[in-house]
Amino acid sequence: MELQLRTGTADDTRAVGAAIAPLLRIHDVMVLTGELGAGKTTLVRGIASGLGASEHVASPTFTLIREYVTGRIPIAHVDVFRLDRVQDVVDLALDEVEDGACVLIVEWGDAVDELLPDDRLRVELTSEDPAAGADARRIAITAEGPSWVERADELVAVTGPWRADP
Repeated sequence: MELQLRTGTADDTRAVGAAIAPLLRIHDVMVLTGELGAGKTTLVRGIASGLGASEHVASPTFTLIREYVTGRIPIAHVDVFRLDRVQDVVDLALDEVEDGACVLIVEWGDAVDELLPDDRLRVELTSEDPAAGADARRIAITAEGPSWVERADELVAVTGPWRADP
C-alpha cells in the first residue's frame, strides 16, 4: 500500500510524523529516503514528539545513532549516509540498540535494504516545486509487510489531512 502526501511547511512535516507516532510499536522499522535537506530529520522530530520524547532531536549524520528514550517507545535514529561499506552498518549492531525494544528509524535506509526486515514503513521525502514554498514536501509512504498491512486503514486515516491528489 502506498500513500502520497503533500506538506506545505516544516510544521506540517512534523505533524505527519506526530500523526504516525501512535501507530508505532516496539520493533517497528522505518526507512527514510530523500535528498539532503528533504525533511527526514524534521519528520523524526514529529515522530519523537508524538511518542512523547523530551530529548532534542538532531540529525545523526556524524554520530550515526541517536537514541531518544523518554517517550512511550524508545527511538533509535540512524543515519547510514556516511558509511562506505555494508559491513560498517552490520558493525553498528542495529538489532541490539535498546535490546531491540525500540522503533528503528534509518535515514538513507535504501542503501542497506538487504540488512533490514521486510516488515517496514518506507517514507520517501522530496522537495516540491519551489513555487509551492521552500518547505513544501511530497511524502510517499509505503507500508510493507504483515504488521503494516494490518495497520493500513489506520495509517490512511491519520495521514488524511495531507493526502495529495492522485
